[in-house]
Amino acid sequence: MNPSPEKPSHRYQVVIVGGGPSGLLLGSLLHGAGIDALIVEARSPDYVLGRIRAGVLEQGTVDVLTQAGADARLRSEGLPHDGFALCVDGEVLRIDLKSLTGGKTVTVYGQTEVTRDLMDQRRRFGAASVYEAADVAIGDIDTPHPFVTFVKDGVTHRVSCDIVVGCDGFHGVSRRTVADKGLETFERTYPFGWLGVLADVPPCSHELIYVAHERGFALCSMRSPHRSRYYVQCDLNDDAKNWSDDRFWDELRRRVGPAVADNIVTGPSLEKSIAPLRSFVAEPLRFGRLFLVGDAAHIVPPTGAKGLNLAVSDVHYLGSALREFFLERSSAGIDHYSARALNRIWKAERFSWSMTTLLHRFDSYTPFEQRMQRAEFALLQSSQPARAVMAENYVGLPL
Repeated sequence: MNPSPEKPSHRYQVVIVGGGPSGLLLGSLLHGAGIDALIVEARSPDYVLGRIRAGVLEQGTVDVLTQAGADARLRSEGLPHDGFALCVDGEVLRIDLKSLTGGKTVTVYGQTEVTRDLMDQRRRFGAASVYEAADVAIGDIDTPHPFVTFVKDGVTHRVSCDIVVGCDGFHGVSRRTVADKGLETFERTYPFGWLGVLADVPPCSHELIYVAHERGFALCSMRSPHRSRYYVQCDLNDDAKNWSDDRFWDELRRRVGPAVADNIVTGPSLEKSIAPLRSFVAEPLRFGRLFLVGDAAHIVPPTGAKGLNLAVSDVHYLGSALREFFLERSSAGIDHYSARALNRIWKAERFSWSMTTLLHRFDSYTPFEQRMQRAEFALLQSSQPARAVMAENYVGLPL
């Protein structure tokens, strides 16, 4: 246990279960409002930082990080993007985000870097965090005085609080705690995965390229001007060990076509892994004094770059609601959190689903469904309003 100097007891206003970016960001916003919060994380800091995730930030996400005062390195090292490209069967269409949305853009900045910035900030604050907490459990959420228990260094701790926030991901304890309390879930799993490679090579393009090819989807992305992130669609049951670096680069070149392939600089992979794709939503997001946030509440396929951004919008809504609850003695915000967050969640789920179905090869698709994919791309080519809808969703709907 490493409580803050101001709070040596085991009593906090808020306990945040989960020390990833959503939990850290909520902790930062609450600290700025003078609300005392403890973060309890089952893994080590190095493990949390070792998770390789997406890095396309909506403008709203950048704004919330700015509000939290965690944007200094993002502003200096992030890469603003005015658009991205769709490449379908060799035909390239650029989606001009800036012109289609009245000036809105996205910023490429890795989720690992966001997490690192928030960790460093929390350390500077001297705010309380517990890492490598075992056997985390949540109790009495239907009362005004819930609690969280965990084991640290062989000692069992019980922390009382007013609010518990579950930011502990898809497999965390928070959602399991309410599984028998009227929780409803909606899910679609996809019959393929993404094989991702991280390499210290310059990107092949200054903007992201999403590729639909008869051999499967591919994505050309980046983390910095000197570090690239590439993906290819693969069998869900495949193993990254089956893919040598040479095999990966050869397959990527086949899918992106000659014009893009000529610009790909190859190099040894720093990380190589296969990620499954899933659409998932849990409803509601509030159970008494327990609130679900981020991956504990929803998962999106990475095709639309919405995972971290959707978690940040949850944090934005809940952070505002908790400020009202503690500082204004009003429960209006927490009473409406679930409905407000779910309204945006389902719109982001729709966009991620539509991007996934547009760009991936589905072995189960009939010739009719294949033609529908092609017709969707043709509509984007011919219709400025259709491109505007895609751009509006990509840069992020208003918070």
